Amino acid sequence: MRPPVLVTAAELRAETAGGRPPVLLDVRWALGDPHGREHYRRAHIPSAVYVDLDTELAAPASPEGGRHPLPDPAALQAHARRWGVTAGRPVVVYDDNGGTAAARAWWLLRWAGVADVRLLDGAFAGWRAAGGTPAEGEETAAAPGDIVLAPGRLPVLTADEAARLPAYGVLLDARAGERYRGETEPVDPKAGHIPGAVSAPTAENLGPDGRFADREQTRKRLADLGVGDGTAVGVYCGSGVTAAHQIAALAAAGIDAALYPGSWSAWSADPRRPVATGPEPGGPAGPAGRHGTEALGGQR
Repeated sequence: MRPPVLVTAAELRAETAGGRPPVLLDVRWALGDPHGREHYRRAHIPSAVYVDLDTELAAPASPEGGRHPLPDPAALQAHARRWGVTAGRPVVVYDDNGGTAAARAWWLLRWAGVADVRLLDGAFAGWRAAGGTPAEGEETAAAPGDIVLAPGRLPVLTADEAARLPAYGVLLDARAGERYRGETEPVDPKAGHIPGAVSAPTAENLGPDGRFADREQTRKRLADLGVGDGTAVGVYCGSGVTAAHQIAALAAAGIDAALYPGSWSAWSADPRRPVATGPEPGGPAGPAGRHGTEALGGQR
């Protein structure tokens, strides 16, 4: 049996009122918005602990690792214990942006061996719409946890593995379509996408109500992208954050996928890596050498 990926607001309210309430993690973060802690202090789910994505869910940025490299396992374990994560106790993660940041915590904890961790479907807005009364003020200090993490429980891709994947599977690019096509690039060194990757924007995982699309809708959308049972699937985004949301949507639909943690921020910082532009996976050649020998320093 696959562990559940999502929890509804109604289910969460019932669980928090029960005898075995989950550890609640508030992961407020969005590209270009560094004020997650302030958003949390204005309103959050009672008992939720604030998690800082940049410092607790990632190692320091580097050209090789990208803007959000995977954190050191020992550091992640220390953070998880600060959050109150304890063996045998469920964890629920949420944000105020459809789960696109909270999915990073979901993926990391699953990768590190925490089986019972779920995303709040509908995020904070969905919880409030279901009648939840928010708390405000200073951060919750949880009782220290005792979790022992064992990383490596979910698959990851190196840059070379991501480059080879389109030859035998499907590599999904979870960024917005305009970034995939190379029409704009707000933060990373180059515009475009990994040659062979297919555009699958994270926003399409959600319906108009901010909740994940149902299993059949998701599987239909994925089938149109060439993904089905048994397909080898990899996912990347700008820095390995919102790609986790895509992996969560795949998991909820019964499909496993590997994460390329460095994602576009690491790929585009490497002058040896080719870059495609336009709406097609292969894309036309971009500026001189993007698909030719110059892109590899004269080597094929």
